[in-house]
Amino acid sequence: MTILAIDHGAVRTGVAVSDPTDTVARPHSVIDRVDSPSGMDALLRVVAEIRPERIIVGHPRLMSGEVGSQARAAAGFAGRLRKRVDIPVDLIDERLTTAEATRRSRETGADRRRGAPGIDSLAASVLLEGYLTSLASTEPAR
Repeated sequence: MTILAIDHGAVRTGVAVSDPTDTVARPHSVIDRVDSPSGMDALLRVVAEIRPERIIVGHPRLMSGEVGSQARAAAGFAGRLRKRVDIPVDLIDERLTTAEATRRSRETGADRRRGAPGIDSLAASVLLEGYLTSLASTEPAR
């Protein structure tokens, strides 16, 4: 099963994708202004290209667990996306994914000018890694 992860943002939205075995997450792309009609169209083209079986959208709750303005925006976006695709769209807790992506980017010396993936798609990849790990820990042994 291929899973698409989305790190929703007002300006830039990161996209990551899993491999078909759900073991590896990799940054895919960054979409500008995904809440605009042209941004949503760009995302729908990515969905059509990848043909995922599930989409996860980061739900950035506050550290207290409460829902803030960014989490409300992500939930609204997920609701609009559900109306446009025929696959499950789930909200997933994404606290600290951008901080982890920033740390990884600095640690590896990644530089956007050298073609490194944007921090937004890296954050989506971190979100997807956590989701894949949780899937693996709940699957029965084969």
